[in-house]
Amino acid sequence: MEILGNIIKGAIHLKEALTSEVNPVQAQEKVLLKLLETAKETQFGKHYNFSDILNSENPAQTFAHRIPYFDYNKINDVWWSKLHQGETDVTWPNSPSYFALSSGTTGTKSKRIPVTDDMLAAIKQAGINQVTALSNFDLPADFFSKEAMMLGSSTDLIEKEDHLEGEISGITASNIPFWFKGFYKPGEDISKIDDWDTRVETIAKRAKQWDIGALSGIPSWIELMLKEVINYHKVDHIHQVWPNLQVYTSGGVAFGPYKKSFNALLGKPITVIDTYLASEGFIAFQSRPETDAMQLVTDGGIYFEFVPFKPEYINQDGSITEDAPSITLKDVELEQDYVLIISTVSGAWRYLIGDTIEFTDIERAEIKITGRTKFFLNTVGSQLSVNKLDKAIRHLEETFNTAIPEYTLCAKRYDDGFYHTWYLGAEDLNKDNKTIVSALDNFLQSANKNYKVARSKALEGVKVTVVKPDVFYDWNGANKKKGGQVKMERVMGEEKFKEWEDFVETKV
Repeated sequence: MEILGNIIKGAIHLKEALTSEVNPVQAQEKVLLKLLETAKETQFGKHYNFSDILNSENPAQTFAHRIPYFDYNKINDVWWSKLHQGETDVTWPNSPSYFALSSGTTGTKSKRIPVTDDMLAAIKQAGINQVTALSNFDLPADFFSKEAMMLGSSTDLIEKEDHLEGEISGITASNIPFWFKGFYKPGEDISKIDDWDTRVETIAKRAKQWDIGALSGIPSWIELMLKEVINYHKVDHIHQVWPNLQVYTSGGVAFGPYKKSFNALLGKPITVIDTYLASEGFIAFQSRPETDAMQLVTDGGIYFEFVPFKPEYINQDGSITEDAPSITLKDVELEQDYVLIISTVSGAWRYLIGDTIEFTDIERAEIKITGRTKFFLNTVGSQLSVNKLDKAIRHLEETFNTAIPEYTLCAKRYDDGFYHTWYLGAEDLNKDNKTIVSALDNFLQSANKNYKVARSKALEGVKVTVVKPDVFYDWNGANKKKGGQVKMERVMGEEKFKEWEDFVETKV
């Protein structure tokens, strides 16, 4: 197997050496033209006269001026709904082979996002590029002969009319390249088990049959799977079951909040690589070890635009105003949050994916996810993004020597005014409540000037309740579905928060 590992590693290094370096700005210009050319005869392309855009002096500028922004509800109501009525060539040629079901982190009803064969090809190519980028990480040859555990949603997809439906992780896993199937675990039989608890229990029972070198999946669900394997085999850490585990590819959410609790399950350090795979496409991946930022996939099936994340451009529901200005990759700046807008080979056009990002390296087109537009806490001017909330949690972990993998909060009105009401998921945060409240409030005031100003006005302070992390996982299981792309809401509105607090009452 070591010989095989050396061959694979050598092939990856050779491909990396032979692959020309991508110029992100030029690549994006080509992607836009290809998208417009391919879709110009669709209903959408004819409606917005893509042919005219292509012939304009500045296609990117004309495209931005002519096409409005779309969130899911808008593009689905006006365009994608036609696909479910049997129409073809709606926003992309022909009909999609798949629909990705996604409730995201803010809704209860599943979205049905088209996934075309072109998008699957783009995702596969991005995956190959990510594997190729492993040559930048100092991994031993034997790593490349180990098995990879990909924990996502069920690959037993739902047949609907002329297409299949499921979560994007299940769709991509059901389309893995034939040459990878020998390395892929837990294998097709287990991956088709729809019930998440049963699937994880089966993984735990078979775990010692596999030589796992890499893990891939959303941190919260990977953690629960690892705990199940550890408990089933009555060991202290996962490396006593999978001694050759060396890489974890995180995705779906920022890994930072899970770092401490995740590392507690390991027997030795491993390489953590961030990825950004959404229901709408493979957006970015970490390509080098010097940073935990991710490189946008600029030469695939996605064209990116960026709207400065400023209060005057953001509506109360997290959407953006019609007159919000967008810029292209060549004009972005460092230290500025942007709302991410995408147009794709699945027929999403100027689509608000709901995430905010920040550039860490413009020349390399490297980014970090900073939050969600709907999770931006701006009650009485506090202006807190998820990125800033995460930093507050890291501060609490360091201050109290604990792990807080999950949290949620709401700007809730009480008789004496607004408070940021936090629920922290922790096993051993045993400090008294006043100490925790003080540490959290003081950090937010010192780290964010807008929060400090809000505290001098209508924001009275913070309230904190500590519960077990399992309460968060049970909430997700009760409201959505365990595993897959399911993520916890970091910020809730008061109506949803009332449901959350009622749920917590039943668990404590």
